[in-house]
Amino acid sequence: MEALGWDGALSSRDFYVAARAFADNWKEFNSTFPPWNWVPSPRLSQLQQQLGYLSLERICLLGSSKEDVNEENHTGEEEASEPVDNATLVESSSPQVCYYDFHIVYSDSYRVPVLYFRSYYIDGQPLALEKIEKDLPACSSKVLLESKWTFITQEEHPYLKRPWYKLHPCGTSEWMKLLFLGDNSLH
Repeated sequence: MEALGWDGALSSRDFYVAARAFADNWKEFNSTFPPWNWVPSPRLSQLQQQLGYLSLERICLLGSSKEDVNEENHTGEEEASEPVDNATLVESSSPQVCYYDFHIVYSDSYRVPVLYFRSYYIDGQPLALEKIEKDLPACSSKVLLESKWTFITQEEHPYLKRPWYKLHPCGTSEWMKLLFLGDNSLH
């Protein structure tokens, strides 16, 4: 493949090979982290196991405490409400545990890998996008503010048929070209 003429897109076969290589390299260089696993499509025979996705699941992240979440909901004005019986109300100020699942799926329409993800509390309740945004690094949060619906969107996971968030793939081929050309420029 000639680097300068490459458009940044991949075939599904190239994705499969690259995904398996990524998972193997991850295990070798990040052995203390959970591994990425190849999940073959459940709808296909053993001969067609190239179709599937990479999966990294149950990555634990300590979230904000319930007090922090409750403070975010206050507008500065005290609301008139019924008295609270502290004997029956148990609130924890310890951080809440959140889990993230990440799947890298090949997009036939964009011809690039797409990162799908979801986040949920220990009891299985999903996190709202606003909470997920708070877990993002500062540089990603800035991009999210500038282009909210072109950066993270929610749609049905192509294999699991449930709503997941995804990084929108419209600019992925450009990033892949930069990474590929950057790698060749080192030689």
